[in-house]
Amino acid sequence: MSFFICHWSFVICRRAAASVARSWACAMHTDTTQAPLDTVETLALRYPDIPVEAIFKEDILRRGMAWSRGALEIAAGYKPKAYFIFSFDLVPIAEMRQGENTKAPEEIRLVGGPYDFKPVIVSVRLNPSSPYRVEKGDEGSLLMKLDGQVVAAVELQKAPSYYHRTLANGKPIMDISPTIEWGYLLYLTVFRLCQYFGAQEECQFCDINENYRQQRKAGRPYTSVKSVEEILEALEIIASTDSDSKAYTVTGGSITSTLEDKSEIDFYARYPEAIEKRFPGRWIGKVVIQALPKDQVQRLRDAGTKIYHPNYEVWDRRLFEIICAGKNRYIGRDEWIRRILDAADVFGPGNVIPNFVAGIEMSKPAGFATVDEAIASTSEGLDFFMSHGVSPRFTTWCPEPLSVLGRTQAGAPLEYHVRLLRAYRDTRARYGLKPPQGYGQPGLGNAVFSVSSFMDVLPPAAAVQ
Repeated sequence: MSFFICHWSFVICRRAAASVARSWACAMHTDTTQAPLDTVETLALRYPDIPVEAIFKEDILRRGMAWSRGALEIAAGYKPKAYFIFSFDLVPIAEMRQGENTKAPEEIRLVGGPYDFKPVIVSVRLNPSSPYRVEKGDEGSLLMKLDGQVVAAVELQKAPSYYHRTLANGKPIMDISPTIEWGYLLYLTVFRLCQYFGAQEECQFCDINENYRQQRKAGRPYTSVKSVEEILEALEIIASTDSDSKAYTVTGGSITSTLEDKSEIDFYARYPEAIEKRFPGRWIGKVVIQALPKDQVQRLRDAGTKIYHPNYEVWDRRLFEIICAGKNRYIGRDEWIRRILDAADVFGPGNVIPNFVAGIEMSKPAGFATVDEAIASTSEGLDFFMSHGVSPRFTTWCPEPLSVLGRTQAGAPLEYHVRLLRAYRDTRARYGLKPPQGYGQPGLGNAVFSVSSFMDVLPPAAAVQ
């Protein structure tokens, strides 16, 4: 055991001893009664099989991060936050007093520090009131602090050269084909709006429509519908200049009627068709759209798509009906699940990866009141899908204030997220599932998925793309 590991263990034990004595009886909602650092360190002691890096990462994702003015000045010279589909912020742009929306980076990498972090990549979710704050250190370095205490050093990623280029029509490539996951994934949001409109249809955790409006109001180039030709032109430039990207995602809002006189499958299928025809096998192709009938899913597979993400968002039937009212009305929970299993026949079970939004199970007013109830429900869903070989994954809920659920509440307790990581890892192991394709290498220090820690807690594996 290294000196550094011994050191952070000692630090946690020393700091947490008094805190545990004060609040052990409040374990179900530890982070509502403790200081944030005490909460992290108490949970690190209680769940030693979950890396402390993952616990900090989940806490940062649910709370967001603040930036000092000096840190923002440094970050402005690196790969910027592209707002690739949602805001993923805990405040609207109108309340950002330092221009954070144009200066903050897409992601940060935390390393070293008093806990001897192995590299862990975290999506930047802006929140000027967060206890997590990136500040300028010595000689231009950056530090992540929690309530003034150093957590780790912060590293930034340089912008790829194509971020400074435009298409023939003048649109920035960063708008058409931004990159996330530390350069691994090209994110092609070809329809930036969703036809589930209004409080009676929009998923209550989602701010896709409101985010589009605030981005346009702020003056950001933000194409609502990206043409196939624009995507191909951007990818031509990327293919000739970039070697980091290994996958692409084609996605966008749901289409309940038509868009450009096309149904959802007709609209979206043409993108992987065109990409795979022009660049056969260059990237792992992924599509994130609604759960479609089996014959339509077959069209995606025939187009060359490798991974299909029919996101089910939340497992509990009652919560699905409330939180995803539009999806429930147009398709229904039972039919959605049936279509996920049908898609496994088309793509192979391991290549169907439906997402759920971790934490909305505990959202008010309808969510579960205790961590135990929420974990039991979500674990039931994990067990159901994984028993069929289907490989769900999750993003950590960001309570965006432009969404219905994010207007008046914070996220789920940190203990929920830590226990979910354990349940996710252990359920995969129980069913012998391999790490999901299209997410890069699993394992602490290897993982690039930045909006949850599920890849960080999986064991390392060889030759995963």
